[in-house]
Amino acid sequence: MSRASITKAHQKIQELSWEPTFVQPVDKYPTDYTFEKAPKKDPLKQVLRSYFPMEEEKDNRVFGAMDGAIRGNMFRQVQERWMEWQKLFLSIIPFPEISAARAMPLAINAVPNPEVHNGLAIQMIDEVRHSTIQMNLKRLYMNHYIDPAGFDITEKGFANCYAGTIGRQFGEGFITGDAITAANVYLTIVAETAFTNVLFVAMPGEAAANGDYLLPTVFHSVQSDESRHISNGYSIILMALADERNRQLLERDLRYAWWNNHAVVDAAIGTFIEYGTKDRRKDRESYAEMWRRWIYDDYYRSYLVPLEKYGLTIPHDLVEEAWNRIWNKGYIHEVAQFFATGWFANYWRIDGMDDSDFEWFEHKYPGWYDKYGKWWERYSEMSVKNGHKPIAFEADAGYEYPHRCWTCMVPALIREDTVVDEVDGQVRTYCSETCHWTDKVAFRAEYEGRPTPAMGRLSGQREWETLHHGKDVADIMEESGFVRDDGHTLVPQPHLDLDPKKMWTLDEVRGITLQSPNVLLNEMSPEEREQHIAHYKAGGPAGRPAPEGAKA
Repeated sequence: MSRASITKAHQKIQELSWEPTFVQPVDKYPTDYTFEKAPKKDPLKQVLRSYFPMEEEKDNRVFGAMDGAIRGNMFRQVQERWMEWQKLFLSIIPFPEISAARAMPLAINAVPNPEVHNGLAIQMIDEVRHSTIQMNLKRLYMNHYIDPAGFDITEKGFANCYAGTIGRQFGEGFITGDAITAANVYLTIVAETAFTNVLFVAMPGEAAANGDYLLPTVFHSVQSDESRHISNGYSIILMALADERNRQLLERDLRYAWWNNHAVVDAAIGTFIEYGTKDRRKDRESYAEMWRRWIYDDYYRSYLVPLEKYGLTIPHDLVEEAWNRIWNKGYIHEVAQFFATGWFANYWRIDGMDDSDFEWFEHKYPGWYDKYGKWWERYSEMSVKNGHKPIAFEADAGYEYPHRCWTCMVPALIREDTVVDEVDGQVRTYCSETCHWTDKVAFRAEYEGRPTPAMGRLSGQREWETLHHGKDVADIMEESGFVRDDGHTLVPQPHLDLDPKKMWTLDEVRGITLQSPNVLLNEMSPEEREQHIAHYKAGGPAGRPAPEGAKA
C-alpha cells in the first residue's frame, strides 16, 4: 500500500468518530489531566489494512520457530538454570501484557483525539497478541522441558508466591487510578519506551547464550511492536504539555513511574540475566552495562532529557539514584539473594552459584565476593538435605529476612535506605524515600494543594508474608499448589538435582511457622519499633544482621 493511500485511509477513519450532543458523556475512566488546548495529531499513522498482514507474517515466523525448536531438540541443549527462571518470568509477563491491553480503553476515554484513538486500538490488539504468543511459549516449554512442574501451574503460582505480589502491583499499575498516569505515563512513556529495552532486547540475548532461541524469537516479535506504542505515548504527552495545568501532574507521574519501573523491572530482569545464566564469558555484558547502554543512554539521554525543552522538570536525581543502586548498592545481587532465600515458597528450582560464577561476578562487580560469595557458598551447602531447615529459617546462615516495601512490593533490601512511617493508620515500611513519597504524597486525593480525585490508592492486603502470617510452611505450600504430583515432593528446590532422594519434601518444611515482619512491627511499642528499625538499617549488605549494639 502506498504512503498516500495509508494517509487517506487514516483520515477516513476519523470520520467514524463523533461527539454526541444528545447526552452528556459519562467519564468512566477519570483523569485529572486536561486536553482542551491539545493538538490532535498522530505522528505514526496506523491502519488495520497494513497492520494485519504484517502481524500475520510475524506470527508465522514465531510459530515456525517453535516447530523448528521441537524438531531440532532445543530442549536437550538448553541450560536448566536458565529454564527454571523462565517458570517465574513466563508466569509474570503475560499479566502486564494483558493489563496493557485493558489500559487502552482508559487512554481512549481520556484523550480527545480520533487519530490517537486509532493507534491505541491497534496497540490493544498488539498487547493481546503478545500475551497469546507468550502463553504459547510457556505451553511449549511445559510440554518439552525435562521438568514441567512449575510451568503447569504458573498462573496459579504467580498469584500465590512471594514474587507474585511484586508482579501484580506492577501490572495493575497500568489499569488503576488516573487514566493518564496509569495508561500513558507509567505504561507507555516509561515502561514501554525505557524498560522494554532490557526486557525484550537484552534478555533474549541472554536466552540465546543459554541455548534457548525460542524466547528471542517470541520477544523480538513483541519488541518490534513497541515503536507504535512509543509513538502513542509520545503523542499523548505532547498533547498534555500543550496545557500548562498538566505540567505539575506530569512531573509527579514521571517520578513515580520511573522509580516503580526501576524497582520492579530491574529487580526481576537483572536477576534473570545475572543469576539465571551459565554464560560466563568475560566479554559478555553485565546487567549494569546493559542498563547503562539501553536505559541510561538510549532512553534517559535520548528521549527523556529532550523533554526539558518543553519546560518539563525531568527526575534526573532518580535516574542517577537508580544507577547508584545498581552499581554501588548491589540492588540486583540483593534481590537475587532474597529470591534464593525464599526458594521454599515458589514453583521453580534455584541453582546455587559456583566458582565460575564467582569469578565472573568479581570481574564485573569488583568486591562482589566479599559481600555475597560466602552466603552463596552457604546456600549450596544448605541445599543438600541433611536434617536442617531451608536457609531462610536457619539462624547461622547469617541472613535477616527483610521487610517488604509497601509501594513497589520489593523488599527493603538496601537496608540503610529503609523508611518507616504510619500511613492510613498502619505502620508501613518502604525501600526508599521515593516509594514512601509515592504512597504518602503522590497517590492521594490532593497533591501540592491541588485536588486529584482520579488518583489511585495503594491499599489492600499487599504483602505476601502478611497473608500467610502464623501459618505452617507445609500448609502454605499445599494451599499454594507448590507440591508435585506425588503429593509429597516440593515443586521448588534449592538445586537442580532431580534425584527423588535428594529432593526436598513437605517433611523438611513442616513445623516451621512463617512470620510477617510487618505484622510483628505493628505489634511493637513505638520504642521497640524504633530500636528494631535502627538495628535493621544498620544491617547488610547481603542481608547480614547488624552486630549487637550497632546504630543506624
